Amino acid sequence: MTKRLLASTTGVALLLAAGPSALADNHADDFDAVADIAERVERIESLDSGENGLNAVIVYSKTAGFKAREQADVGILRGRSVLVKDNIETEEFATTAGSLALANNFTRRDAPLIANLRRNGGVVLGKANLSEWANIRSNGSTSGWSAVGGLVRNPHATDRNACGSSSGSGAAVAAGMAWGAIGTETNGSISCPASINGIVGFKPSVGLVSRTHVVPISSTQDTAGPMTQTVHDAALLLTAIAGEDSADTATVGVPRIADYTDGLTTFSLEGVRIGVMRKQIGDRSDLRSVFDTALADLERAGAILVDIDSDPNDEMWRDSFTVLMFELREEMGKYLSSIPEIEGQDTPRSLADLIAFNNANAEAEMRWFDQDLFEQAESTTDREVYEKARENAVRIAGEETLDKLMSENDVQFLVAPTRGPAWVSDHVNGDNFDGSIGFGSPAAIAGYPHLTVPMGDIEGLPVGISFFGAKWEDHAVLKLGAAYERARTAMLPTPSFKPWSPAE
Repeated sequence: MTKRLLASTTGVALLLAAGPSALADNHADDFDAVADIAERVERIESLDSGENGLNAVIVYSKTAGFKAREQADVGILRGRSVLVKDNIETEEFATTAGSLALANNFTRRDAPLIANLRRNGGVVLGKANLSEWANIRSNGSTSGWSAVGGLVRNPHATDRNACGSSSGSGAAVAAGMAWGAIGTETNGSISCPASINGIVGFKPSVGLVSRTHVVPISSTQDTAGPMTQTVHDAALLLTAIAGEDSADTATVGVPRIADYTDGLTTFSLEGVRIGVMRKQIGDRSDLRSVFDTALADLERAGAILVDIDSDPNDEMWRDSFTVLMFELREEMGKYLSSIPEIEGQDTPRSLADLIAFNNANAEAEMRWFDQDLFEQAESTTDREVYEKARENAVRIAGEETLDKLMSENDVQFLVAPTRGPAWVSDHVNGDNFDGSIGFGSPAAIAGYPHLTVPMGDIEGLPVGISFFGAKWEDHAVLKLGAAYERARTAMLPTPSFKPWSPAE
């Protein structure tokens, strides 16, 4: 696989050992967008390729420095660099979803969220690698692998997984390759890579951010969201990309605020009641210890913690899966049909076309795992069954799980570990993660906000803490996360850019 690198060296010294914390202070009034983006480019050139290269970036721009100069005084971002997951359309790059079937998908369109980003002063630095088709092709996949970009490596341990599907976005931000990145989530695809790569990830309420010109899975659950080093930066990036889009009816008439960074520095945890999802901590004593420290930090800052012993109804997962399979076929067909005609290019126009392409290119596309989920989605066609499943899944996840737990326990928020530490990447056996850890599925299925913030590490491998709130309470959840960030006592690991080894 040859990476499509379009950037040139800028001459700014790269501080490999110092890590991303050595980059420019992005909150300073004298932030230098041109110098900052030059250093980001050098980090990509030095860290993304080679034997232990991260494979986090598929393509990046050789004119990013000029764009930063143009945008330096524009909007709230003022030339800050953003990598975009490669299932989101930008006018200058192909949008591949990691698949060779879309390797030449130059639509020359900006997704509305990207238009918002540019309007607010953001610079599209390039496209981030991802789990191919956002990890919906096969049950046996290895997260972070795509035929276009190869396998994303975790900067904290290059032999370990970066999680999916926004793996490149998470790894790149952790490595300091961009100020921020945009990921997408259907169920866990922002929160898991953010947690495992040691950064902040925010999955907003579905409808806060447009999905138009984003390669889809589910109209019910899909959303884009920010991935950054801090909660403040996530709130800033969310402010830049959120907005109404008449082509995406889920975004019309939803409650938004003008500035999601407002009040982040002053929000107090004093008297805030938070429900602790005890059954979702899992059985790892090391993770429990890190989480207990985070809970103690919250209590020390004045929060009132309420233990909750509850498991979601299994019907939620069963019916959500039916929804994903039905909507994948329908929404993928709509997206592929919307791609502009390009002379001499045989563009797939349906999920059936993608299945046929993978069969015809099995050596490149299906060496390590198949397309059983694509095939199941193609045969999931009963609309009546789908509509009943959707109503049931959304109701159970939202009204009967998240809303009920917060109401019955008189809490404003819920908290749980996000995931365990990164596992060893294994093409032959696929992913290996502990499904007993975390509580992200109800928020994903119901379309509620989910914020993950670094809370420490296990043997140098980052782990995150998740905060959940009610639908449209995105601002409140971000304020809670920022307050935890200030109260956090744990030391956070810095990327080693090497295979994992025991600490001495």
